[in-house]
Amino acid sequence: MPPAKLKRELAPDARVDELVKQLNLYSEAYYTEDDPLVPDSEYDRLFNELQQLEADYPELKQADSPTLRVGGTILAEFAEVQHQLPMLSLNNGFNDQDIYDFIKRLKVDEDACFFCEPKLDGLAISLHYQRGLLVLAATRGDGATGEDVTENVKTIQSIPLRLHSKNPPEFLEVRGEVFMMKSGFNKLNDQLREKNQKTFANPRNAAAGSLRQLNSKVAASRPLSFYTYSLTHMVGIELAQSHHERLALLARWGIPVNGDARCATGAKGCLAFYQSILKVRDQLNYDIDGVVYKLDDIAAQEKLGFTARAPRWALAHKLPAEEAITLVKAIEFQVGRTGALTPVARLKPVNVGGVVVSNATLHNMDEVERKDVRIGDSVIVRRAGDVIPEIVKTVIENDTQSKAHAARPKLVMLDKCPVCDSVVERLAGEAVSRCMGGWQCKAQRKEALKHFISRKALNVDGLGEKLIEQLVDLELVQDAADLYQLTLEQLAGLERMAEKSANNVLEALEKSKVTTFGRLLYALGIRNVGQATAQVLAQRFGNLVALLAASEEELRAVDDVGPVTAQFILQFFSQEENQQLIERLQALGVHWPEQDKPLLAVRTLQGEVIVLTGTLHEFSRDEVKEKLEQLGAKVTSSVSKKTTLLIAGENAGSKLDKAQALGVPVKNENDLKVLLGSN
Repeated sequence: MPPAKLKRELAPDARVDELVKQLNLYSEAYYTEDDPLVPDSEYDRLFNELQQLEADYPELKQADSPTLRVGGTILAEFAEVQHQLPMLSLNNGFNDQDIYDFIKRLKVDEDACFFCEPKLDGLAISLHYQRGLLVLAATRGDGATGEDVTENVKTIQSIPLRLHSKNPPEFLEVRGEVFMMKSGFNKLNDQLREKNQKTFANPRNAAAGSLRQLNSKVAASRPLSFYTYSLTHMVGIELAQSHHERLALLARWGIPVNGDARCATGAKGCLAFYQSILKVRDQLNYDIDGVVYKLDDIAAQEKLGFTARAPRWALAHKLPAEEAITLVKAIEFQVGRTGALTPVARLKPVNVGGVVVSNATLHNMDEVERKDVRIGDSVIVRRAGDVIPEIVKTVIENDTQSKAHAARPKLVMLDKCPVCDSVVERLAGEAVSRCMGGWQCKAQRKEALKHFISRKALNVDGLGEKLIEQLVDLELVQDAADLYQLTLEQLAGLERMAEKSANNVLEALEKSKVTTFGRLLYALGIRNVGQATAQVLAQRFGNLVALLAASEEELRAVDDVGPVTAQFILQFFSQEENQQLIERLQALGVHWPEQDKPLLAVRTLQGEVIVLTGTLHEFSRDEVKEKLEQLGAKVTSSVSKKTTLLIAGENAGSKLDKAQALGVPVKNENDLKVLLGSN
């Protein structure tokens, strides 16, 4: 198609408007539809004309100008963004039975419709559009807090800066995956090789490294792509009630949707889609690590709700893990932050799924004995997604290999810690042996501090693992609070630490003092309290005082907290050294805002229909109703067969009688406090 004839005698504002519309049309055809409308030379000529007009008349530059995609903004750091609805993970399935079990749990008809899509191996982001214009792009981060990468995302050619709609919604949030096509990845690595620069190991690493560039011009030079997988929130336009219709709407507005996605019926349809993707996996122009199944009915999704970690109505069906054969050169024991000794095999480097693997975990001694791995063995090593590589089994295919294996000594657990020489014990009921040295063990101290400063914890940028090891070895730091008492003189005198770098570390430490309750709980390193559980505890209790006062029963009422985790939490906060650590952190300026209410996405009472009756002493009726609804419950005024729970205060009347007659469970005000996580 020849280029459209553009008028030459237009006023600058009209000419800019015309060029922006025409160039955006050409860009969409080229990058999204792979169907160029004009030669590159013609596009470049018009683009240069627009650039000159914008330079001459800066006030005429439009929010969706294609010149914004060139980049050039250089940031000192990425600003944090609080997600209004947490960006959760997905539950995983690994075989056909897992898929049947998943659909059975949903309690839907056999012919229920599921939206099936390849699970891209990229980075999840959230896009915000205000009245049709892209105003914010944020990474997933820890699920609750991400990073503002708007300037970099604006350089991704397939993402519209302005929605293709004359009547766009007042507000729109979509979520999707930033990734790199295989063809673009190969071309990028070729360019890096020509410049004698370090290449990327795989497309995911390339996409991640590109998206987090502080200089958006670098991001603009990288061939990033985007597919949306969710319309998360919209204001101003009525939403369709099926997932596939919502994505079709986004596609009409110019937001890329994966054309390989399909609707399928029931478990058999989902599994047929999975097999079809497996067959063409190598022909796809993007890396995948599975297939995602989502219940298509939005009303059913809302009824099922979420756990603390993932939606109940979706599942990621993981692909078979990739494997390779290599040699075990040595086996060493690593000491973790809780004292666990983990056997780690040092391997002859081997490429597994695009990543060079030289270490693989053996988990614990039970696994070592079961697999009978010995130094010098040939082994099959497996890597699935982001999971740490592991040894599947030893390779013994003939008598020669069998005799050689038998002649090698078996691995035995150490009786003393390899770092601090403390006693190693295996406690009853545990699969791992632990160093009993506690805080006296430098390895445990180092790992605890590395955990404390990590990105998902206090996020102290610039304070790396090597520096932590130096600080502990030189006894400048004993615990996390000591980090905030470091001086410029102490840091500047360390290896590879000039005054500028030392100042950067001190600034990062100062910045990290402002955190969130969830990040702090995760940073403290309480056993069994991972990132998701820490967020749920923060959302449920809201502040440290309430959490410290919580009983075991109240802790166990929290989603994902069982009896073992509850005991670990109680033990941690009962120990004087941990109480003193928190007090010192607060005295040194570490603080976090109290969270008054749980986030909407943590809907632990989703699907419950609750009725309130009688007099409550510690809550107002409106307050209870609001909290229950925040947790996903529907609060009604009358008891019926649909009622799943009655909260009865003092002087409960006929509603209590009716509930008992219908067999509806009844709870009192004390039960209500546990239900709400109050103290």
